Order: sequence, then structure tokens, then C-alpha cells
Amino acid sequence: MRSDLLVRLLPFTVAYAVIYIASSRSSWLGLGPGNLTAQLVFAAVASPVMFGAAAAVQLWLTRRRGALSVPAGPDDAAFQAGFYALNGPIEEGFFRGIVQGGLTALWAAPAGFAIGAATYVLYHRLGRWTWADTFATALVGLPLGLAYWLLPGPPSLLGISIAHIAATCGFLGPGPYLLRRMHLV
Repeated sequence: MRSDLLVRLLPFTVAYAVIYIASSRSSWLGLGPGNLTAQLVFAAVASPVMFGAAAAVQLWLTRRRGALSVPAGPDDAAFQAGFYALNGPIEEGFFRGIVQGGLTALWAAPAGFAIGAATYVLYHRLGRWTWADTFATALVGLPLGLAYWLLPGPPSLLGISIAHIAATCGFLGPGPYLLRRMHLV
């Protein structure tokens, strides 16, 4: 995880900060709360759905490949969840804020959404994910990109970041830990 911090999360954070300052704190980057009620309702509904769906996809993929990476115990699962709580908002800031928001500001919403979602999905392949795992990220990237685009009010990273954390926890770390504890794998 240390290399993840240095190679991915730190550069994404620096890029976001530089663009945020250079763009005079543009709203398309999603740093504000947006329509707070809409953001929180989206997070409350999407988070358990995305956690469950991500765990179900992980279960299906695990049964296909015959292997699952499971945290060593509850403390490791909690540590990983904490890491994902940092990772989710940073990835959303980069892919939804910079890529999708920036392209939407330059061109049009459908182009920004499509390129942002495709970039988010294919980026996971760079981390040496299998193609099946990479394509599974589309189950997160597409709805989160749509939410960033379509939720009422100015764009906000709030609701989608919370849902992203839940989805990642369902797919990695806590989700696989629960699958193992429930004797499903």
C-alpha cells in the first residue's frame, strides 16, 4: 500500500490540487457539497447496493478463477477499509472531477462521461488487474459517472466518493473477508 500512496494517490492528489488552484476553484471539479440532500440520499442508497453487488461480483469471479485474496483477519480488513476510505475520494477527484468534469466543461456532458468512465475502467488494468476484474470496475465507474453528471445541483464528489468506498470494500478487503467468514468461498 505504501507504493500505492506514492505512485497513484499522491500524484492524483497533487494533480487535483494544481488544477483546482489553476482553474480558480471551478465547480466542475466537484469539491463543494453540491445539493447536500441529494448527495447524502444517493450515498445512503448506493453504498449498501454497491457493497453487496461488488461482493457478489467478487464471489462470482472467485468461483471462476478458484482463488481469492482475503485479509488475514478483522484488523487487516479494517486497515484495508481505512485505506479505501482514502483511495475512493482521491480516485473520484481525479477521474470524475478532473477527467469527467474537465471534459464536460470543455465539450459536452456525454463525451466527458464516456471518456471519464472508460479512463477509470482501463486505469485499473495498469495495476495488473485481470481483464475480468478490470471490466468489473465498470459496474462502479458507470453508475458513479452518471451520478456525478445527473445528480441535482452543482457537481459534487461527496456521494460518489462514499459509494466508491463501499464498492471497493465489497470487492477487496472487507467483502472477501465476509465471504470467507460466511463460508461462501
